[in-house]
Parts: sequence; C-alpha cells; structure tokens
Amino acid sequence: MPRDPDSLELFPSAADPSVAAPGAPLADRMRPSSFEELVGQAKLVGPGTALRSLVESDELPSLLLWGPPGSGKTTLARLLAGSAATRIEELSAVVSGVKDIRSAVEAAHRERRSGVRTLLFIDEIHRLNRAQQDVLLPHVEAGTVTLVGATTENPSFEVNAPLLSRCRVLVLEPLTPDAIAQLLDRAMSDCERGLGGSGVVLSDEARGAISSASDGDARQALGLLEAAVAVHRSNGVQGPLTLATVRGASGHRSLRHDRDREDHYNVTSAFIKSLRASDPDAALYYLARLLEAGEDPLFIARRLLIAASEDVGNADPQALGIATNAFLAVERIGLPEGRIPLAQATSYLACAPKSNASYLALGRAEQAVADTGSLAVPLHLRNAPTGLMKSLGYGGGYQYAHDADDQFVAARNLPDELGTGDFYQPKEVGGEREIAERLRRFRLRRAESEQD
Repeated sequence: MPRDPDSLELFPSAADPSVAAPGAPLADRMRPSSFEELVGQAKLVGPGTALRSLVESDELPSLLLWGPPGSGKTTLARLLAGSAATRIEELSAVVSGVKDIRSAVEAAHRERRSGVRTLLFIDEIHRLNRAQQDVLLPHVEAGTVTLVGATTENPSFEVNAPLLSRCRVLVLEPLTPDAIAQLLDRAMSDCERGLGGSGVVLSDEARGAISSASDGDARQALGLLEAAVAVHRSNGVQGPLTLATVRGASGHRSLRHDRDREDHYNVTSAFIKSLRASDPDAALYYLARLLEAGEDPLFIARRLLIAASEDVGNADPQALGIATNAFLAVERIGLPEGRIPLAQATSYLACAPKSNASYLALGRAEQAVADTGSLAVPLHLRNAPTGLMKSLGYGGGYQYAHDADDQFVAARNLPDELGTGDFYQPKEVGGEREIAERLRRFRLRRAESEQD
C-alpha cells in the first residue's frame, strides 16, 4: 500500500529496535526516527531522490548500504522499513549463521501470507561466507524478503556476484564536519533523548574538536560528546565545555584503515600516485596516514622500491639505491625511527625526474615473446663448450665488446624475426637524456652495419 509522504515518523513501539532503552548510549538515544532527522546523506534520501520516492511508494528494492562506520547505515535500514505493511528483521553477520537466516526467512513466509512484507537487515553482511550468502539468494530473488545489507567493505569484493546482481548498491559518505556539528547541537538541545538537561553548554572550540576527532563517524562523535560532558560535570567545572576536556575524553585518535581491505588499498594507491605525480607534500601526507594507521613499515618500503624502478627508473639511477637503503634501514631499526628514512626516500622519489621507459620496454619485450615464442638465438651469441658445437657455428663471429674502442659492437643480437626491436625508448628527462642520446648513436651504427 502507498505510504503517506507527510507521515514519516517511524517505530512508535517501545519493542521496536529503533527505540533506545533507558540508559542506552547517547548515539542510540539520538538515532533519527524520520528521514528529516537523518543528516549527511541528502544525496541518497533527500526529498525528491529516487530512493525516497521508492520508499514512499512502497516499491523498495533489495539494497546494499556501503559506507564507513557511523555514516548511518543501520539508521537508514530502519527508516526504510517504516511502512505500516513492512516489518524489519535484524541479524548481525558477526554472530548469525545459516540457521538464523533460515529462521528469519521462515518468519517472512508466515508474515507474507497475512500481507506483511519483511525487510531483512543484515549488518556487516561482508562477514557472511559464500554458503550463507547462497542461502539468502533464492529468497531475495523470489521476493520473500527485501534484503538490506550494511557493510563497511567494498561489496564487489565481499558479496558474491549472484547476490550482488540482485541488489542496488548505495554508497554512504563519511559525515562532514557541518553534519557532525548539527548532530552535536541537536543532542545538546534535546531534553528528552539528549543532553539538553545537563546544564552544560557546547563551545565552538569543543564542537570543532569533536567534529575533527570523530573522523566523519556520528556514533563516535556522540560518544565523545557524552564522555566529555560526563567528565565536565564530574569535575564540577563551570562554564562551557572546554577544548581541554574534549581532548582528555577523546584519547588516541583511531583512523579508518585495514591491512587488506578498501582503506588500505585506497591510501596506498594515493601514496604511490602522489609519488608518481611529483607531489612530495601529498606523498608525505599519505605516508603519515599509513604509518598512523599502523601499516607495516616494510610494506611501505617495498612500495618505494617498486616506485624507484617503475616511475623514476633511469631518469635518476640513484633512486633505486636510496629506496633500497631506506628498506634496509627500516628493516634494521624498525619504528618509530624508521619513519625518518621512509620520509627521506618518499621526498626524494617524489622530487626526482620520472621515467617509466625501462618498465614499458620490458612490457614490449614480454609481448614480443608472447607473440613469437622461442625464436632461435643467433649463432654468435651461443656458447660453444664442445667441438661439435663449434663445428656447427656456435659462437662464430662473436666480438668481445670490451676489446672495441668504445665498448660497442654493431653486430645484430636480436633474432631476425623481430626486426630492430627498439623496445627501450628512453625519455628526454634527467639522467635518461644522456642514455637516449647514446642509444640513438648505437642504433644508427648498428643499422648502418646491417646495410653493409
């Protein structure tokens, strides 16, 4: 049945999961009960958006909500189940198994006979293994349940293709400082659910500090606000909430990062691409992000080694030595001092002239091998350890380059089928400019020699 777009207040029952129990954390008490209270995701659920229209017309598809912690995934799932003809069944993939999923589906079958749809909300859906996801598939396909899964991980990596193809993926962004500030002000003014009766005033400095420390996470922001207000009151401090109190309550700041998941790859990619773009400031920033998040320093050092050859190459032959020495230094001294050689190598590589010519040359040579297979090695390049091999011409005509005046031999070394080859095309940059000029002379002499 279509819903009334003007009636968006949801979950009036105390038994409903959206109604926080007395004494619940502030973040639970302040959880939005209508789309109007949901901040920071207006592009997804604001008035006139496609999703909002689907909800208001009771045509909700199965969804995967992908976003960082505290961006509103659980809240949005509960709001999506706000139709009078829809019930919500909540599972956590952390503790639920096949038995729990089947039980939820059986309940959905029963409710469906009486005209009530079931929105099956699975938090941390990326934690479900393939077998558990396969159990869901036919029931999502048949419409027995409308699946709404929440995940902090990239669904294209963590959700199997058949299930992913039956869901629409919605991306939630971290909350902006302005959105966090709005939530904080709402909590401080709400006397029923929030801290409106606490007698504490939120200063601009404290608001800004909480917004910054929360890293776009609404739950973290409200938790920090609650802790800071509690400390402020217990200390008997007069006046507005202070910056010092917020800092004391916040403890060590934790960044979003995993060793083998989305944030790990995103920040690492940004680090490498900033090096390649000759942007030392950005490269050092992402280096700091990786280190602060607890990344293995040897992993970072390995990235620098690769960049030294792939992106700097012969434009600055010292780059590989500097990166190698940084790796060895980090391996020997560890952290925290290992940060220093990592920073030196990062700034050097970022500022160095760039050439990927040797890397591209290998790719061209590899393609030639793939296209032509095992071409015969020219006779003059072959070893001749036996008399028979010498009689067959192995090693015949070989010229020892160090006996030549300029250590150059014009003899052809590539198989004839490959023509001139010219795989390596040095760039006119840094130290590779000299290599390019010397190689032009050598190639010209080799071509002239073959014409004689």
